[in-house]
Amino acid sequence: MTTVIEKIATQLATRKSFSPLALQRATDAIVDTIGCMLAGANDETPRAVMRAFGSDISEHGGSALVDGSKASASTAALINGTAAHCLDFDDNFHPARAHASAVLVPALLSLATADYGITGRQFVHAYLAGLEAQAAVGFGVIPSHYNRGWHGTSTVGAIGAAAGVAVLLGMGGDQIAQAMSIATSSACGPKGQFGTPAKPLHAGLAARNAVEAALLAKAGVAGRLDILERSQGFKDLFGGDAATGWDALSFGHDHIIETRGLVTKQHPCCASTHRAIDAARELQDQHGFRAEDIRSINTKVGISAMDNLTYPDPRDEMQARFSMQYCLTTALVHGRLSLGDFTPSAIFRTDIRQLMPLISMSAYTAAEEVGTERLPHRVDIHLNDGRHLKIERLHADGSIQKPLCSAQRQMKFADCLKWAGLKARSDAWQQLMDIEDATSFRSLWAEVSHSLRR
Repeated sequence: MTTVIEKIATQLATRKSFSPLALQRATDAIVDTIGCMLAGANDETPRAVMRAFGSDISEHGGSALVDGSKASASTAALINGTAAHCLDFDDNFHPARAHASAVLVPALLSLATADYGITGRQFVHAYLAGLEAQAAVGFGVIPSHYNRGWHGTSTVGAIGAAAGVAVLLGMGGDQIAQAMSIATSSACGPKGQFGTPAKPLHAGLAARNAVEAALLAKAGVAGRLDILERSQGFKDLFGGDAATGWDALSFGHDHIIETRGLVTKQHPCCASTHRAIDAARELQDQHGFRAEDIRSINTKVGISAMDNLTYPDPRDEMQARFSMQYCLTTALVHGRLSLGDFTPSAIFRTDIRQLMPLISMSAYTAAEEVGTERLPHRVDIHLNDGRHLKIERLHADGSIQKPLCSAQRQMKFADCLKWAGLKARSDAWQQLMDIEDATSFRSLWAEVSHSLRR
């Protein structure tokens, strides 16, 4: 009997071509993640990881690090994955409840920047394979897995990314399956770490685990191929009784990136805040009220979002990213959220702190959420002049239902480069957008890295 992992691996090994839409969306996601990774390079968390593994870092040979130095593939994936996720500006992928690209792109980069023979097209195809694998693994355990407190980025993300790395290495279906099996043994990451430096480390650990699982499988290490569905396997331990399993798993002609897509973040904070932010800003644009006109705001979100946003009075920038009160207030006071809003000094601004106590948050009940994957997030605003404004949002800006245009994507990339102290060169962005045409990804990366720093 074919196991779930074998079914997924066969799908990845046999899908040889992708639609123009799938390729374009994959390219958008890859470039967006690279921008986030570069922006995060100087954050304290990836710098601490670099200090921890300094003996593995040099200026020559090996895989490229986000700061321009080199390391082994495992260490590069760990550091770059942490950098990609540390500002919480990287994309979301609902089928896996994960920051899919923050695991996938650094894992693939660690190998592609060390091998002149890997083309840009191979990189994009491997990204799409890894994304499809993440969705397929998530199919059997989401949302119960996430609701139980597991961070899908470091669990589902690691297993799916291992498949993507295996595809990049040219491995066949049998070895892809083994890479996924081995990665299942390293899948871990509790959501209780949200708001701490360990949370972005989850993406780095998952990227490293994905690389090592694929290399181990290539060298002949083997695990059980029924490890997802068997007793004491992934579903049993990580999904619980509410997990649906994979009996209904199927693969259509269209890739998951076409049917579900990714959510490109407009705000550098937890995605659980984004729909409320977008909804409140929409009301503000429509009705022209100012922050000082607000009497109270109530937001209603999903249970998992409520669980994620545990810092009504954040004491540092990491906690602020997981605070509905801070993020929503900042967006209404200043009209937007930027990377500069998440610094030790910014989070204590008087104008922000004065409005934060006016914001409350509630969640749907478990009964209300039964049978539906997503419910809209609601915002109720009471103004001092007696007006009561209501709105709800099912999709955040940046989703495929409300996509960012090319100019918005390029602006975000430029903002990320400026935050990193790099030159915001439009030609660098365009070079990366043409990734599929690159005959050598390593050469492309070297050229782009040099242009940003010269």
